[in-house]
Amino acid sequence: MDQSVAIQETLSKDENCIIVSFVAFLLKGGNTQKNSINLQILMFFCFLSIQRLFVFTHRRMAITGEDVTLDGIIPISSDFAVVEGTNVFFGLHHIFFIGADTRVRLNLHDWELEVRLPFGSHTRLFLSEVNRAWSGKTYFSPGEEPKFEWLQKYRKANKDQSVVKQTLAPLGSTSAKISQHKKTGNNLFLSLPSTFLSPAPILPSYVHTLPRVDLEQTTSSRPPHPDPLIRLQSLCLTKGAKQSRSIAISVESFCFVRPGRQSKAKPEGWEELKREGRDDLVRNSSHMASNKATMLAMPQFGLRDNLIRCELLKNEDIYTYLENFSFFLGSYNVNGQTPKESLRLWLSSTSTPPDMYFVGFQELDLSKEAFFFTDTPKETEWLRAVSESLHPDAKYALVKLVRLVGIMLLFYVKKEHAEHISELEAENVGTGIMGRMGNKGAVAIRFRFHNSDICVVNSHLAAHTEEYERRNQDYKDICSRLLFRQNDPTLAPLSILRHNLVLWLGDLNYRLSDLDVDRVKELLVKKDFETLQSYDQLKRQIDEEAVFVGFEEGDIDFLPTYKYDTGSDQWDTSEKCRVPAWCDRILWRGKNVRQLHYQSHMGLRTSDHKPVSSLLEIGIKMVNEDSYKKMFEEIVRSLDKMENECIPSVTLSRREFNFKDVKFMQHQAETLTLYNDGQVPCQFEFIQKLDEPTYCKPWLTANPPKGFIAQGDLPPSHNIDLEVFVNRSTAADLNTGHQQIEDILVLHLERGKDFFLSVSGNYLPSCFGSSIQTMCQLRDPIQDMSLESIQALVSSGQPAGDNSTLIIDKPLDIPKELWQMVDHLYRNATKQAELFQQPGLRSEFQEIRDCLDTGMPDSLPGSNHSVAEALLLFLDALPEPVVPFSLYQQCLECCSNPSQCKKVVSCLPQCHKNVFNYLAAFLRELLKHSAYNSLDVNILATIFAALLLRSPGKQDLAEKRKTQEFFQHFLILDLS
Repeated sequence: MDQSVAIQETLSKDENCIIVSFVAFLLKGGNTQKNSINLQILMFFCFLSIQRLFVFTHRRMAITGEDVTLDGIIPISSDFAVVEGTNVFFGLHHIFFIGADTRVRLNLHDWELEVRLPFGSHTRLFLSEVNRAWSGKTYFSPGEEPKFEWLQKYRKANKDQSVVKQTLAPLGSTSAKISQHKKTGNNLFLSLPSTFLSPAPILPSYVHTLPRVDLEQTTSSRPPHPDPLIRLQSLCLTKGAKQSRSIAISVESFCFVRPGRQSKAKPEGWEELKREGRDDLVRNSSHMASNKATMLAMPQFGLRDNLIRCELLKNEDIYTYLENFSFFLGSYNVNGQTPKESLRLWLSSTSTPPDMYFVGFQELDLSKEAFFFTDTPKETEWLRAVSESLHPDAKYALVKLVRLVGIMLLFYVKKEHAEHISELEAENVGTGIMGRMGNKGAVAIRFRFHNSDICVVNSHLAAHTEEYERRNQDYKDICSRLLFRQNDPTLAPLSILRHNLVLWLGDLNYRLSDLDVDRVKELLVKKDFETLQSYDQLKRQIDEEAVFVGFEEGDIDFLPTYKYDTGSDQWDTSEKCRVPAWCDRILWRGKNVRQLHYQSHMGLRTSDHKPVSSLLEIGIKMVNEDSYKKMFEEIVRSLDKMENECIPSVTLSRREFNFKDVKFMQHQAETLTLYNDGQVPCQFEFIQKLDEPTYCKPWLTANPPKGFIAQGDLPPSHNIDLEVFVNRSTAADLNTGHQQIEDILVLHLERGKDFFLSVSGNYLPSCFGSSIQTMCQLRDPIQDMSLESIQALVSSGQPAGDNSTLIIDKPLDIPKELWQMVDHLYRNATKQAELFQQPGLRSEFQEIRDCLDTGMPDSLPGSNHSVAEALLLFLDALPEPVVPFSLYQQCLECCSNPSQCKKVVSCLPQCHKNVFNYLAAFLRELLKHSAYNSLDVNILATIFAALLLRSPGKQDLAEKRKTQEFFQHFLILDLS
């Protein structure tokens, strides 16, 4: 919806709104993620021959003038100028990086204000209108002092409040003056919110305070909202797409005023006032998570907005039509190599330039530094190679780059289509060891192109022929854990599969089963691809509906892409002699997709894989603006008629939920169904209870926690999954009985009644999440003890009741569960390749957990990788780490001194010291077999230091390196 209509309602008769845009004010050197405030800048034309920028804030989509509040005014006069930052990438003038927002600096006399505008056509239109407003309009002769008397109706002085002067550093990117003219004296008036979103409670040195000037509220403007937190939203309109963004900040505001040219002398007490104002702002600053998904989230919509959105979705076919666009998808596992040849054979293989490129890489960097840290020079090298190899008959813009260790996805678009891309988000998820490491996993980009929602995934799944179940699990983990926050941040995040179109590419690593290498090569010589594909693991798993349900893949009529001798077209001649396989694949899910080609590119020989590409012709929903406007107006009129006529009503399928035998890291879910039995659509939300920070306990989740149920033709019901999952953060309190599986949920209907849901259950105590001291006291498995005995043991160290026989008089040196896992690995896995790097299976971990907690069976089940991961999870879940929190700082201070490190360990509680020394001895034993298991000191120190020396607070990179240095002394030297 065009918000200029709503804005116009607030203006006087001689003022007309020209264009609406939104910006973020950059408050610290262009750090747009952590230090920005989203406001809306609106440009107006007034018949007084003076144009100006107005700043508004609003809580929701601006439908009427009551939804906006005037916050400030910037006059456009003879000394006004705009500097726009361009985004030339790598100095290649045919490639532009447009994924980031446009940065603009507004200059007025000796003032500068740097802002960020969203990339797209509307921003360019906005800037052109600003430039047109200034161009050739010299309202005052040189030396004449403008008075801007029209500002007086908006002004109201207030001596008790302060304002901010802001002088910003120059833009880091190449700048081009849109207009640059001689500057003369001028007034500048602008108000901003006072709570800066900064990662630390210290404001930049260039932020100063001045006497406050407030706005006088007009009768048509909505007064400031009394809530101390307000959502400032902005709407960017592009052709056929709407985008809103919001951020929670304090409603208290400040403004800055530049007095006339004659007032250059600083008033008495100026420096003291600056210091006092800055200190006050520091005290009033609040922290906010720098989560990019939150920063880019849409505002919180009300019931009316959801009704409009729902009706528009139902009638989408009336105002949209399909237009075909070409999408080039490419995947290349580069085996840690640097670019040695041009990629044109791959990326420019189409006769006509595609409209979009999605280029995925795997194993971009195989070095240990890339595995544990984020930076790698190979990102830049491959990025340049791709940019130089795109189709030469078109100009492309780089929209987004996202990388997780060696998995990278690049998104390019023809420059003429860039303005129609909105709601751009990127996320990643690691599926490596403990579900965190990024050696395996996926990166994804979602965006809106015209009126279609598209998600593109690049994944690298588990290796080895026999690990197809692990690959299936990786796929399911990616689908469940890789989430994009919705426009309304209170709604459940969007999963990959909740898009109109999903494009999936990558090294999926599915192999050929039940055929030896000679038989495979024989069939390849005959080009009998059909027979070979009957043995393809991916096709088998899709047929069994184990993975990629609903996805399609084109016919494969090219040679397998893996494995070749590097630098040649010869199959693997190494000692392992890998069986050729189609590891690198491209699939899609959605309607109106036609594949034009699907092929490998044998001419590229940099890696042991061959790149693969697919060209898809996709029908994209385009919006007919006239039909859309007509439909929108009809919906609004119908809502006006029905509003307030009926009270929403729902029926619940059940109100009591019992979760039986909840276990550590084992998901349980129950479904609640809401039936809309009323006469109108309704909106529901789980709300917080009095004096509680969230609507539910941390081990419980309602998915979704908020939603909308239509009424009429659509099925009038909605399913909510109540999910219980106990992890390391909640296990300790449940083990000791400080918390129980009990909660009351309050389900609220907007304009309706509240419902109370009862959640109960029982938790089975586990060694995971129990303290070292407690476990050393237990003779038998923990589930043989009553909860009362565990509570008594934790609180006083003494057993209680009939379970006293299960408590040993002399504590064990180390927990027997820890000994079982380490002993198993010592006897079976010292020569296991990729130990502590290759994740295990979740089903096997659950069997190992049950064995440790119940004592049955006698020996640990599962693979070596699953036992190794269970050991890491055991250490990670300890309420107090092996090195207690109280000694953490001391460890950092002495990390470079081996003897001092040994002294710190000698001060550990006896059972903690025993565990530390036992684990260090075991890891030193593993290092003796590094030729087989590929482990080294750096890998083990990185993995185990993070578990044995956990920080009581947030750990920065410098602390992380110190903990690794501390633990390395015990791996290199025998200090026992």
